Amino acid sequence: MNKLSKNHPLCLTVRELARRLDCSFEGDGETVLCGVSSLEKAKEGDLAFLSHRKYRPLLDETKASAAIIPLEEKYERIPVIKSENPYLSFIKAIEFFWKPYRPRPGIHLSAEISPSAKIGKDVSIGALTYIGDEVQIGARTIIFPLVAIYPRVKIGEESIIHSHVSIREEAQIGNRVIIHNGAVIGSDGFGYLQATDGSQTKIPQKGIVIIEDDVEVGANTAIDRAALGETIIRKGTKIDNLVQIAHNVEIGENTVLAGQTGIAGSTKIGKNVKTGGQVGIADHLKIEDNVNIAAKSGIMKDIPANSVVMGIPHMDIKDFLKAMASLPYLYELRKEMKNLKAKIEELEEKVKK
Repeated sequence: MNKLSKNHPLCLTVRELARRLDCSFEGDGETVLCGVSSLEKAKEGDLAFLSHRKYRPLLDETKASAAIIPLEEKYERIPVIKSENPYLSFIKAIEFFWKPYRPRPGIHLSAEISPSAKIGKDVSIGALTYIGDEVQIGARTIIFPLVAIYPRVKIGEESIIHSHVSIREEAQIGNRVIIHNGAVIGSDGFGYLQATDGSQTKIPQKGIVIIEDDVEVGANTAIDRAALGETIIRKGTKIDNLVQIAHNVEIGENTVLAGQTGIAGSTKIGKNVKTGGQVGIADHLKIEDNVNIAAKSGIMKDIPANSVVMGIPHMDIKDFLKAMASLPYLYELRKEMKNLKAKIEELEEKVKK
């Protein structure tokens, strides 16, 4: 059994960890845990988890000192924490053992900050960051080096803005928002009007972007400002890397957009929607609540609530899978139809005679 070291603040006993997770435990509650790992790669002192009974052989072989397992499982070789949702409990446990790098509060000497900007308590602002006129930054927010924040931007409390992010003028960012490296918030929407001579006249993009609380925006994602009004990302939404959100789009609460999703202008997306990678959504559509869109789908029309769709153009996923199951046989079917047509024509000629 490991011994708890007073010099290792990240170590917890099984008993204490179970208490923090609001779970029961079985076995030696004084076993000490100092890290987390998978069942396959765990070593002594690590916590692992069993999400499904089919992985039970890995649990039997693991070198972990303890594991989180489902309530209905029984196990005695090592101490176990019983959970209704082992994966979720494991994720929560990770937060006790591992903390991502966060700089201390303070403003780097090379940061350029407008005298009219208002900076909250315990904010961290990194080297070579630019903060424009009348910007407001809430308490305990972290701005990493090389961030550009244009005038009149508002950022709430405890948000994290990583390096090389650009936040354009008048954007509004809520509390506990995370924006990853290279994202651009509030760039101009793609709006042009073609003249009779074929030339393109730029449509002014005078609106703003609003990102509500607890949103996460992935690296190199672009969220365009509205032409008029607002582009809105509602609270709790999670956006992957390399996502394009066009002007005047509205995304509902707790929606999840996977990488390379592209959403054209003025489309409205409801709550709890999920898109797979490389989904394309046309403009001026309405995607209602609880819709799941499979990867690489092309959305050309509105989708009602609670639908699961797939394909280009999209269709109900059951219909799509039926169609795909038939696809390998289409060539043979075509040949059979051609032969049948020839026989019918031959019979018709005989009847005529």
